Amino acid sequence: MGKRFNVTGLCVPRKHYMVNLENRLVQAKKMVEEGAYFTIHRARQYGKTTLLYALEEYLKTDYLVVSIDFQKLSAEKFENGSRFSLYFALCFLNELDRNGQSDIPELYQEMKILQNICQNRDSTYSLYELFANLNHICRLSTRPVVLMIDEVDSASNNQVFLDFLAQFRGYYLERETKGTVTFQSVILVGLYDIKNLKVKIRPENAQKTNSPWNQMVQTPFNIAADFDVDMSFSAADIAGMLQEYEDDAHTGMDIAGMADLLHSYTSGYPFLVSCLCKLMDEEIAGSEGFPTKENTWTKDGFLAAVRMLLTEENTLFESMDNKLIDYPELKQMLKGLLLLGKPIENIPGNESMRMAVMFGFAKVQNGFLHVSNRIFETRLYNGFLAEESLNSDMPQIALAEKNQFIRDGKLDVELLLRKFVAHYTELFGDYGERFLEEDGRRIFLLYVRPVINGNGNYYIEARTRNHRRTDVIIDFQGRQTVIELKIWRGNEYHSRGEEQLSEYLDYYQLKKGYMVSFNFNKKKQVGVHEVAVGDKILVEAVV
Repeated sequence: MGKRFNVTGLCVPRKHYMVNLENRLVQAKKMVEEGAYFTIHRARQYGKTTLLYALEEYLKTDYLVVSIDFQKLSAEKFENGSRFSLYFALCFLNELDRNGQSDIPELYQEMKILQNICQNRDSTYSLYELFANLNHICRLSTRPVVLMIDEVDSASNNQVFLDFLAQFRGYYLERETKGTVTFQSVILVGLYDIKNLKVKIRPENAQKTNSPWNQMVQTPFNIAADFDVDMSFSAADIAGMLQEYEDDAHTGMDIAGMADLLHSYTSGYPFLVSCLCKLMDEEIAGSEGFPTKENTWTKDGFLAAVRMLLTEENTLFESMDNKLIDYPELKQMLKGLLLLGKPIENIPGNESMRMAVMFGFAKVQNGFLHVSNRIFETRLYNGFLAEESLNSDMPQIALAEKNQFIRDGKLDVELLLRKFVAHYTELFGDYGERFLEEDGRRIFLLYVRPVINGNGNYYIEARTRNHRRTDVIIDFQGRQTVIELKIWRGNEYHSRGEEQLSEYLDYYQLKKGYMVSFNFNKKKQVGVHEVAVGDKILVEAVV
């Protein structure tokens, strides 16, 4: 069976198309060589586990690598320090045996001692004793020991977890001050940054669900070094993966162009890149309109995959939806960023901003928050607009008129704007500017979304979004349309906006652009008209 694109679990080079991880592994190994304890924390499905297992293979010639997954330890294993210590020791021994360490006599004897302790499940075995045994094993090993723990934050909300981290900290400091032989490196992997995480601790007798936690504390892992390795895929990374696929599939695709498309829509988020590739390879190819892989690996095939991805449910989207439910303040911040076009300056220590970045919703650029990629942005817009549509007539009006706007498979944007002007004037003509600042753009998007749904996508161009101007890019059946939404601020400002839109059309190699101006001047002329700016035609709708 040939290779495939993988979006579930671990990626394996012999089975899956993957980007080259060599540079990331070199950087991680350097940290191990320096004796660093560090955390690899990234958003869900960002390739953390794949990197961890690749790193294990990369290190095993020079180091004894012990890899443990906390997801395999059920909740009751964390009931108290003794129970946890026994099961952790058992996992550690299993890993040593897997790595063929039982043939070293001294180490074998130490393993037997630990094994006898593990077999006596009723014995009292403290974390202190566990780490004493682990450090003895580190001294006896012929290679420096590297400990890796995946999904480490899956059990973070209890005292045992904090005590466990405290032991690492204590032995790390002794290594520096007393020369104690301990782990060469400890690598903790999870969603949260354990180094800076404040966790809520449950009382031991509290139920696991629907129970208040009695305290919030900082984890004692401030010894951890920063892991600054970029785990997102660059366009070059993606191109390398596509080249491997092309060598097998012979689609004739423009590899560099397709890599740029994938990167521009995903910003290199690993799951999204692989998911779009998988959809093109396994779902789009052979479907109506794309009978062959040659037809599929084109811009039109890519946009079809984007539409499919945005309408499906997957583990990443479900996780993000749950985060918006669990953290309403995060949701409100993202709504302000997207629907209102509010620039949000990143403030260190702000919990909502930290969560937005940690969960993958946003990234920080030049000191301001931006939604991480076009896919997330569009899906968030769709979700927020779906909530708004319950209290608005515009989606139903647009849906009833949808067939008028699609002619020969093309979107009649000018007619769309004329109809929008008429309906907006009828429903909202008497509202003032304060209403517009908060709702004007939402109303336009509420009208557009039902029209293009199923055959097109839209996104907001981040480079121009601010509280006065927003560019909406519509991809409909492979054709792109730029529509600028702006608030009327006088003739000079308006003329400058026309020139800026004309320049922006050059970027998309378009000769025609569109503008929606929300104008509260009582002498305004409502309607749609054309304006020539250089060699461009701008169709402007004034409401």
